[in-house]
Amino acid sequence: MMPNYRNVHNKFKLDNVSYKHEDLMEVAYSYVKEGLPFQQELGNFLLDWLDDYDYVEVQTSGSTGKPKKLKIKKQAMVNSALATGDFFNLKPGYKVLHCLPSNFIAGKMTIVRAIILGLELDMVQPSAFPRIDYEKDYDFCAFTPMQLKNFAKDIESIKAVIVGGGMVSKHIVDLIQDKKPMVYETYGMTETVSHIAVRKLNNLESTEKVSYFKTLPNITISTDDRDCLVIEAPAISDETIVTNDIVKIHSEDSFEWLGRYDNVVNSGGIKLYPEQIERKLQNKIQTDFFITSKPDDTLGEKLVLVIQSDSNKLEPAVFEDLGKYEKPKEIINVPKFVETSSGKIHRQRTLDSVNS
Repeated sequence: MMPNYRNVHNKFKLDNVSYKHEDLMEVAYSYVKEGLPFQQELGNFLLDWLDDYDYVEVQTSGSTGKPKKLKIKKQAMVNSALATGDFFNLKPGYKVLHCLPSNFIAGKMTIVRAIILGLELDMVQPSAFPRIDYEKDYDFCAFTPMQLKNFAKDIESIKAVIVGGGMVSKHIVDLIQDKKPMVYETYGMTETVSHIAVRKLNNLESTEKVSYFKTLPNITISTDDRDCLVIEAPAISDETIVTNDIVKIHSEDSFEWLGRYDNVVNSGGIKLYPEQIERKLQNKIQTDFFITSKPDDTLGEKLVLVIQSDSNKLEPAVFEDLGKYEKPKEIINVPKFVETSSGKIHRQRTLDSVNS
């Protein structure tokens, strides 16, 4: 069953060609048969979008567990697109840059927004360094943190940017502070049909020393007994979504993300959040790394720094901003990190590769 296209516009533009909704099937077959691999991904998604089922199957990234396929209601995707359109004031004819893989939820939602909101979509091959036409101006774009880092100097050509899929380092935030476009970090997952909250990374008001995640309309948040975020979002999920993200709620529509419950380290009775420590080290370590733990007879768990490098020699100054209990007890070198199919670091499998 096709979703209810509330306020849908009858056409959108893809790669400078205008299409009506009745043309989508022809467009899909054209991309599947004649397109490059990233274009075939878009074509395959359009075929799924146009079939008789009321859902599409979406694969999770697998960064915190085994990748799995979820059935996402098409109407939920429409509702998510409308919520994003309302929040960012996206109007028919606005130009959107699409440089994400179309086989994951973030890329699929970029396409759905274009269809539902009547946007002009320019698609380029997904990569860490997207080959973008710098002569064009765009109204909206979604980046990964790596893409934003590499594109930061040219971001003036985009009015509004969202970034998700990984931690946004302080270095990246510093790169965009003097840029005019509004840049938002997103919070979401496959189960929430892309993002359900955003936080400003630049152009903060003078009273905003810290920016927290602010939920989109019609989202209710709370925490469970683990201090993990619980999401009520009737427009995108029939069920309450219980996450493994530890948060601190600051108001009925804002929260601070502290880290993953799966990653919390209890060292000698002290709870440590690896993601918070990683933020402090982002500008001090020039290669990929992450914080985790190993069993310890005295502490129960000891804090470990895992680096993608051939040498584990780090100057003491690297750790000077860390608290007493935040300093790693051991440094482990790994020639190459294990990654998920979407390019995220798989912490547990990387650590297992060292121990095997």
